[in-house]
Amino acid sequence: MAILERIHLTIIRAVDQHGSLTAAADHLNLTQPALSHCIRKLEDQLGVSVWHREGRNLRLTQAGEWLLAVANRLLPQFTHAEERLQQFAQGERGHLRIGMECHPCYQWLLKIVAPYFDAWPKVDVDVRQKFQFGGIGALFGHEIDMLVTPDPLFKTGLCFEPVFDYEQVLVVGPQHRLRCAEFVEPQQIADETLITYPVPTDRLDIYSQFLIPAGISPRHHKPIETTDIMLQMVAHGRGVAALPRWMVEEYGAKFGVSPVRLGRDGIAKQIFLGYREADADIDYLRAFVDLARAYRVSEGQAR
Repeated sequence: MAILERIHLTIIRAVDQHGSLTAAADHLNLTQPALSHCIRKLEDQLGVSVWHREGRNLRLTQAGEWLLAVANRLLPQFTHAEERLQQFAQGERGHLRIGMECHPCYQWLLKIVAPYFDAWPKVDVDVRQKFQFGGIGALFGHEIDMLVTPDPLFKTGLCFEPVFDYEQVLVVGPQHRLRCAEFVEPQQIADETLITYPVPTDRLDIYSQFLIPAGISPRHHKPIETTDIMLQMVAHGRGVAALPRWMVEEYGAKFGVSPVRLGRDGIAKQIFLGYREADADIDYLRAFVDLARAYRVSEGQAR
């Protein structure tokens, strides 16, 4: 009977990530013949091929694709388990890996992390913004322990808690014709250059909740990675942007930009913290959620 070992999963994943047996062997500090022999022995035992060999190129078979999916799901869990055990051995309290699914969320996170560091000095915190399978997949795959997102996807085995309320607004420059408007209608953006973070349009609230339902598109759409550059462009009349009101109120004054409500009723949003149900009783994770919720209440009272 064939025994599927961790090294088999590691090899399959490394070849997929690095593109060839040679590159995978270099990454794993193995010789290519040793790597090839390991997989060939598994194939012989299983009676099924993992790859189709086309000259020097490899193409995964159906069995290989399935094995790669298993590797992508299980290997992060092995790594996570080893990290936790090492932390226990070194006397550390734990490791909280936080995934970010939105650019503005990072600015909000900074307000929570500082007091958390003071309260939990033995908990290591790592912030990750890129995941192989998206935020939900990263939670299920144990790549992260907590997901910060404005768009929760409620699935069995996951919990999402709202921790911050905000309004999505249009940001205009000091000379813009809409600067003093009480609110803006979708058609008023049709001739504008709309500046947003580099996110697919179906995940941008100004599109999904404002422009698309009205059948309106901006004249141009310009993705920008950095908030400061975005606000600079708006300030100099290069376009309008879509941001949370709290960010405009906190950072916009030095650029002279102003927030304008999107529609008569505005677009209300929330930041959520998501985590695995199985981790709900971990004290340092729960403490982070409670700290974020307390900040939400204090911000509400301040406003």
